[in-house]
Amino acid sequence: MTTPGWVQRFDRRRWHYRRSLASRVILLTTFTVGITVAVLALGAYVTVRVQMQAALDASLLNRAERAASEETLANLTQSEVPSWMLGAADVRMIFVTKDRHWLSVDGGPTLELGQPELDVAAGKDAQSIRTIRAGDIQYRVVTVPAADGTALVLAQSLDSRMTVLDRLGIVMLLFGVAGVIAAGLAGWGVARNGLRPVRRLTYAAEEIARTEDLKPITFEGNDEIARLASAFNSMLAALAASRDRQRQLIGDAGHELRTPLTSLRTNLDLLLQADQAGGMEPEARAELLEDVGAQIEEMTTLIGDLVELARDEHAAHVVTTVSLPEILERCVARARRRAPTVSFDVRADEWWVIGEPGTLERATMNLLDNAVKWSPEDGVVRVRLHHGTLTVADQGPGIAESDLPRVFDRFYRSTESRSMPGSGLGLSIVRQTAIRHSGWVDATNLPGSGACLTMTLPGRSEEPAGV
Repeated sequence: MTTPGWVQRFDRRRWHYRRSLASRVILLTTFTVGITVAVLALGAYVTVRVQMQAALDASLLNRAERAASEETLANLTQSEVPSWMLGAADVRMIFVTKDRHWLSVDGGPTLELGQPELDVAAGKDAQSIRTIRAGDIQYRVVTVPAADGTALVLAQSLDSRMTVLDRLGIVMLLFGVAGVIAAGLAGWGVARNGLRPVRRLTYAAEEIARTEDLKPITFEGNDEIARLASAFNSMLAALAASRDRQRQLIGDAGHELRTPLTSLRTNLDLLLQADQAGGMEPEARAELLEDVGAQIEEMTTLIGDLVELARDEHAAHVVTTVSLPEILERCVARARRRAPTVSFDVRADEWWVIGEPGTLERATMNLLDNAVKWSPEDGVVRVRLHHGTLTVADQGPGIAESDLPRVFDRFYRSTESRSMPGSGLGLSIVRQTAIRHSGWVDATNLPGSGACLTMTLPGRSEEPAGV
């Protein structure tokens, strides 16, 4: 069965890319130099051959015309003259008449002259230049008109020139082979020295993959390999930061989950021991079960916050055009039900945001819950939405100056808040939501007392068309 052509081409490409980069550099360098040397050698050989033949033709033509113009030349036709007397041992001299007779002056081997020479003798052509063979010898033959309806033929052997061209071809072949070998050695040197940084980078990457040690790779210079190493170091830094965040998240989550789990197990042990001892007072049992329910709710909230923070930033999300005042209205209604003793002073301008409705609502609710948690009974939470900046201010004790830079960190809880419910993840979710929507967050203290938390989201004050 015949293999299709495209399969063969694919196999050849696959074979090519199975080779190492160094071998490909050597092969490409050798092939390129070999082709260049072959073209140059062929061009030089053809140029020398053409120039030598042109010079020979010009010389023979000049000598023939000068000889044909001499009157004494006709006397030579009466007897044979040795060729050395004519001044060139490799030149033959022949007279051709228009009635197809010819006479060799030097008495050498007969040349097979033909119609071109007869046409010159008959006056049909001004001259004739061609190559003919006599035995094993090639001659360059020039024919010019002479006196009395004859033509003078000068024929010069090409043996000496062919010998020169043969030697030139051998020399060029040797130099070409030497050039190809030198190109191969040069390619090997380039591949060995030029690809050394690539090999070091490869070894470093393999070592990192084997040991999972994300230390930066040392490099020198500012070439393409250095840029690749720098980009690789940036990737390593991002991976290290991501791994550190994962470890911190796991450690903090374990720490935060340990407390409600321990309390929950303790309460369940108390219930079990009380049942084994004959029961517990209904009021105490109800109080204990209420505490268990609160701990379960706290764990549920904590797990939900962890899932929200651990979401892949690049996962597919439902993005649409959202009215921020509508989200704020729903969140304030929920906050009023949760904290009936706290008043809410709300003023919201129209603002439309392109984003995730669920995530924005959760972040807004976290800001309100934080304000409710710190507000005293009968306190007032002031909520403002103006040009995309949502401001939530409470009447609590405010935030310590040392805690201001860290209130949006994961699991961070100030000393005052450790005895209060919460996971320390609510405000970090607010910051993550703002960053995901190309916004930002801020925390300040109000004059007198109270904290002010803001979340700014880019958008527009007019409803987009088609919404």
